[in-house]
Amino acid sequence: MGTLWIVGMMGSGKTTVAGLVAAALGRPLVDTDDTVVAATGRSIPDWFSADVDGFREAERAAVMAAAGRAVVVACGGGAVLDEGSVAAMRRSGLVVWLDVPVAALTERVGSGSGRPLLGEDPAHDLERIRTARLAAYRAAAHVTVPGTGGPGEMAEAVIAAWKISS
Repeated sequence: MGTLWIVGMMGSGKTTVAGLVAAALGRPLVDTDDTVVAATGRSIPDWFSADVDGFREAERAAVMAAAGRAVVVACGGGAVLDEGSVAAMRRSGLVVWLDVPVAALTERVGSGSGRPLLGEDPAHDLERIRTARLAAYRAAAHVTVPGTGGPGEMAEAVIAAWKISS
């Protein structure tokens, strides 16, 4: 398997865990949100306030560019909503879902500042988003890593899954 994909909700620790995994495996780290921002010069909040569909297209392009490369990818939380992206991820490597409980997500995102999908009640919004995306995360993932531990513990579980699948 070439590409190691990390998916999950905002606040699940995808970028942090992917960074730890990439360092341990000696592979480059790709963050699809960072890739979109670097390629377009538009921030994520700007994308979401003006052109969500355009953001999803740019996100799909970032996924396609990473597919098949020997990298660890931290995907944006909604990357699993695009069937083409999911097919490319599953075909090109191992998809690991960091399944973090809403209470932990809420604690991690705090007030939700800078997160365009969160409003006045981040806990309620996270529950709603998680419920809406749950089937997509399950369908995308080859492996689910429970997000009840810290980043190091989750990274170890991701690495173990990678070694088993390789």
